[in-house]
Amino acid sequence: MSSAPSAVQYINPPGACPAQGLYSHVGKVSGGTLLFVAGQLAVGADGSVVGKHDFDRQFEQVFANLGDVLKGMGCDYNDVIKFTTFLVHSQDIEKFMKARAALFPKLFKGPLYPPNTLLIVDRLVKEDFVVEVEAVVRGRD
Repeated sequence: MSSAPSAVQYINPPGACPAQGLYSHVGKVSGGTLLFVAGQLAVGADGSVVGKHDFDRQFEQVFANLGDVLKGMGCDYNDVIKFTTFLVHSQDIEKFMKARAALFPKLFKGPLYPPNTLLIVDRLVKEDFVVEVEAVVRGRD
């Protein structure tokens, strides 16, 4: 008995250069509705900034908040098709790679992970924020 293919697949096509981190070149979705999730910030349940200028605390809160949004839509991390990550400081790239390497195996079935575009920006909506992550997700109809 063969198992059905996953509704979201991560692919590194033949001939593509190696991915430069924990991501795949392509996210492929079958069925479902596309959800475009707004960039999540390090905001606590009370609306306050969590971990002001602290990359590690903000990274954890951003992914906790994103997880809450996914759950609220009846989805989980394995429904993510693509991430876009915004960092304020290029010095945080190494921290981002390390934090992602620790977290992603806990969130995803693996061993492949969603495509991710990483951008360094001048600032986010408030000066206190250092990381923001948005996602494209396969909604479960």
